[in-house]
Amino acid sequence: MNLRLAGERLVHNNFHALTHRNYRYFWFGQCISLIGTWMQNIGQAWLVLTLTGSPLLLGLIGTVQFLPFTLFSLFAGVIIDKYPKKRILIVTQTVSMCLALTLSLLVFTDTVRYGYVMVLALLLGITNTFDMPTRQAFNIEIVGKDDLMNAITLNSATFNLARILGPAFGALMMALLGAGWCFLLNGLSFIAVIYGLTRIQTTPYVREKRQGSGFLKEIKDGIVYIAGDRLLTQTLLLVTIVGTMAYNFSILIPVLTKHDLHLQEQTYGILMSCIGLGSFFGALTMSFLSKRGPRRRLILISSILLSIFLILIGLMRSPVAAGACLAVTGVFTILFATNSNSTLQMHAKDEYRARVMSVYSLVFAGSTPLGNFLAGLAADRFGAGGAFMLCGATCLILCSIVIIVFRKRAVPASPGNPLEPKQVA
Repeated sequence: MNLRLAGERLVHNNFHALTHRNYRYFWFGQCISLIGTWMQNIGQAWLVLTLTGSPLLLGLIGTVQFLPFTLFSLFAGVIIDKYPKKRILIVTQTVSMCLALTLSLLVFTDTVRYGYVMVLALLLGITNTFDMPTRQAFNIEIVGKDDLMNAITLNSATFNLARILGPAFGALMMALLGAGWCFLLNGLSFIAVIYGLTRIQTTPYVREKRQGSGFLKEIKDGIVYIAGDRLLTQTLLLVTIVGTMAYNFSILIPVLTKHDLHLQEQTYGILMSCIGLGSFFGALTMSFLSKRGPRRRLILISSILLSIFLILIGLMRSPVAAGACLAVTGVFTILFATNSNSTLQMHAKDEYRARVMSVYSLVFAGSTPLGNFLAGLAADRFGAGGAFMLCGATCLILCSIVIIVFRKRAVPASPGNPLEPKQVA
């Protein structure tokens, strides 16, 4: 009985989002589905590298997969505001399941080609352009504002636990049975999240339609709103830089494993799990701190330290040292992402939240095509180590510039509201 009470107290104090029935359905479905997603991520990267042997072509796959974020994120935000988010998620998750099963069929029948992988990656990117901001904006509907940051940190913990288990299990499956099983199991894992969504009962927030308010005008209104808010502007600028220069692990780690360290699938899976392990512990730490709300200072500090550790990864010449640096990097990636995400959602007004999160998707995931292409190009010319150092140095310089520019124009936040910097007259 005491153990049960202790468990209930732990959940209530540190994982309060799980006390919401709707969130439990959503969270448990994600726990299963995200493991499959990470299995597909490493399986696809290794498959492309095996088919082509080219880091540049691997980077091009990442560019194609995330290009729809760049092209359509702003339009997606307007659409998401107008329809129930639960319905949108059921559609996007079903399409993602079909795409994964199609890729598994191509591999099993030995008809897979680089061009086919590229087309499927493009279709998945289009689907995720609607899925990602919808999931972000859906959190507040199922937990409310008070538990929003706790829900975001739990989502991050789940994502990064899957980042540990998925690559490790996926590498094992590739070594024993082939990459096709990674795609098949990922496709089947979507059943869990689709079932969870059908069980959720909530009152959706749908913005009222306005006469004479077209797509372009609503996109413009959202951008004007963001540009007029210093906290949103600085946060999104940092997210743009980090999203472009730092989040290229899916491109650089397989190249680091295969070409720089001259090792095989098992080491690749372990290195991917290392960054997931660090991110998982970072997410757990944030769950214990979530009652205090997001911290602007953590966004700034973590962006700098993340950049420094990217440079250190590039200097490592053994898998053990590289794995250790990747684990520490994972901690700072989650501190940055969780605080940035929470800040944007909690600070934005209800009528602008989906559009703010669509811009977040644009600058975070939509910047990935450029980042993946540059990382693939750098790895092709200088190796993965040189690419890590180049990306880290660029990220460090640009983040420092943004921090300095905004510090000159605002004094530190007031104790009563850590998110709001005081304006200088």
